Amino acid sequence: MKKSFLTLLISLLAFAPLQAQYPDGYYDSMDGRQREALKSAARNCVESHRRLGYSDLPNYWVKSDIYPELYDGLRRWWEMYSNNIYLIEDGQTGKQSFSFNKMQREHAVPKSWWKKGNDVEYTPAYSDMWNLYPSDGPANQAKLNYPLGPVKNASFDNGISKVGAPMGGFGGGSGSVFEPGDEYKGDFARAFFYMATVYDDLPWKYTYMFQQNEWPTLRTWAVDMLLDWARRDPVSQKEIDRNNAVEECQGNRNPFIDFPELAEYIWGNRSADVFYIDEQGSTPVIPPIDGDPEIMMPVDGEALDFGEAAVGSSAHTVLQIQGKNLTAPLSIRVAGADRAMFIPAVSSIPASTINTREVYSLPIVFTPTSTGSKSATVILYDGGLGGGNNITVTLKGEALEVPRLTAPVAYDATDITTEAYTASWSAVPEIVDFYVLNRVRYLDDGATGSLMECDGTSVRIEGRDPGVMESYTVYASRLGYLSEASNSVTVAADSSVKGVGDIVAPEFEVCGGEVRVLGDSDAGAFMITDIYGRVIVNVGKCRGGDTYSLPSKGIYILVSGGRSRKIIF
Repeated sequence: MKKSFLTLLISLLAFAPLQAQYPDGYYDSMDGRQREALKSAARNCVESHRRLGYSDLPNYWVKSDIYPELYDGLRRWWEMYSNNIYLIEDGQTGKQSFSFNKMQREHAVPKSWWKKGNDVEYTPAYSDMWNLYPSDGPANQAKLNYPLGPVKNASFDNGISKVGAPMGGFGGGSGSVFEPGDEYKGDFARAFFYMATVYDDLPWKYTYMFQQNEWPTLRTWAVDMLLDWARRDPVSQKEIDRNNAVEECQGNRNPFIDFPELAEYIWGNRSADVFYIDEQGSTPVIPPIDGDPEIMMPVDGEALDFGEAAVGSSAHTVLQIQGKNLTAPLSIRVAGADRAMFIPAVSSIPASTINTREVYSLPIVFTPTSTGSKSATVILYDGGLGGGNNITVTLKGEALEVPRLTAPVAYDATDITTEAYTASWSAVPEIVDFYVLNRVRYLDDGATGSLMECDGTSVRIEGRDPGVMESYTVYASRLGYLSEASNSVTVAADSSVKGVGDIVAPEFEVCGGEVRVLGDSDAGAFMITDIYGRVIVNVGKCRGGDTYSLPSKGIYILVSGGRSRKIIF
């Protein structure tokens, strides 16, 4: 049937924003190439770029990693590791907002994988925007340097990022993997394809996913998984917009975004075919509008339960939206007596976003201001649905008093081997969601802390180095709040290891929002975290007189020499 002019116009408008915008001739040397030769040509096209300063990246990310819609009138960081809301206040630079929000710079391909000696900065990969993204702090700390992979048993799960033991056949020998949210799996796959193409000559220290060669560079299991992720999560408008912004900032593009089928020509089901640019659709296929606007999910009248949250804190969840043939933006409105306590991430979703995604995940935050059962209604309307076809979903949550938790008592480590040990602690009398173990390793270049969520009162710590001293403390956690730290337990290093006995723990004084190192000589490592475990200060070596400022008023935990103390500012 012949389409009307209006339908055709709407289709063209929906298609237009997704056009790639690479310069004429930029990819010409890839034309007519196949498999490894195509990979080499892609590298030649995009490897030359400006090397940006690592510390300055947030000032560039404000151009590339910001939601297009305002949130409460402010710009919002688009980070792919959590559902948390991080805003850029008026007048703040990217770096200032980054520091204020306690966010972190995260390498998709961990920098430790190419470490040479103690140096990770010798390669442009260290600050390449195609390998670095703004990140939620706790998710970054949980991710560590694990490879990508599907998680079988999660030790960390914030609703977007998961960390834990891998499913069979994945992980490349690592005991843990990092699994991004479904809506970002393709983004990470295309970042890894870029890294395997542009930096195929790096001396890989860890070979979970990479091989030491120019071809194929990625290991077979990694290729299969990344191709699957890229197929399931095709190139989005977010990636296309970011591609243009990164080119503006550092002068190169990601060819796996400009040509969504490129990875298939290099590693996948089209590797026997020759790549011709004029045969490539440089954008994802946009479903045509061939029927009435429809929302299949959520179903009108269903409910979304946020569970329990403490007054003054937040609980997060997502509303899954699936639709087709929308001809206008889908509007979001919250109604009801408690509506101010339920805040969706956006108030409007573009029609093209709903039409092109299999499922759109809308983050909603529940922040109660008083105790009791709370409820509201979120209404989905417009989108071309017509009057009377609105979708309503009940939002409900239970608001509780801020919990008061007893500090656990940590016990000495048991079952110590050269590779592992068991940490255990007492149960606290209150109801808890889980316990948080803070593991600190005292390395030559400083202390490194990592956090683990534990369901019970013991956990097996893997990956021990017998030549490195460790310590651990434990917190009880309930509704996002932590108890005071337990006593600290030290797991001594092998006494024959040189330098272990030379570690001198610093002493401190706290005045207002400043922490000052006492004495007048060199001292060892220490770390300061907030009550949610986010690392604020991590110092490998300090000296008497050194002063460190806390970012804002609050409660902090200072860990040094196997001991911890609470700072209230």
